[in-house]
Amino acid sequence: MITTGRVWKFWDNVSTDEITPGRYNLTKDPQELARIAFIEVRPEFAEKVRRGDVVVGGKNFGIGSSRESAALALKAAGVSGIIAKSFGRIFYRNAVNLGIPLLIGDTDELEDGDVITVNWETGEVRKNGQTLQFEPLPGFLLEIVREGGILEFIRRRGDLCIG
Repeated sequence: MITTGRVWKFWDNVSTDEITPGRYNLTKDPQELARIAFIEVRPEFAEKVRRGDVVVGGKNFGIGSSRESAALALKAAGVSGIIAKSFGRIFYRNAVNLGIPLLIGDTDELEDGDVITVNWETGEVRKNGQTLQFEPLPGFLLEIVREGGILEFIRRRGDLCIG
């Protein structure tokens, strides 16, 4: 799982309400959710994000309510994965359940607009000849992401047994 894309850099404590604001969050249609992603804090995001781009956050990315729509909106928008210093725990699990790869580590070296190549399995990020190392998902969560999310994992394997 290696992707190349542009960085969309965000700040600490990005809440699920900033990703998909409640007053716009009136649908379960992934494409509609993609159109409202970050609409109030980065209104250009939905129009300019490209398949393979990477969302980069600071501490506590995805804090707040447990709405799965926040992670679903980013997946539907074509984001290849999310790198942050830390994640809100419910957002973290929602993202994994939807098959979105995540990396954890110091994101200070990544800037908005950087083009990076990410190996989501090893945590290696390349930027302008520089290699940065992040913590990848643990093995069992990585297996779920590789399958495309928890539902595909169960469909293909028949249960939640890992190994």
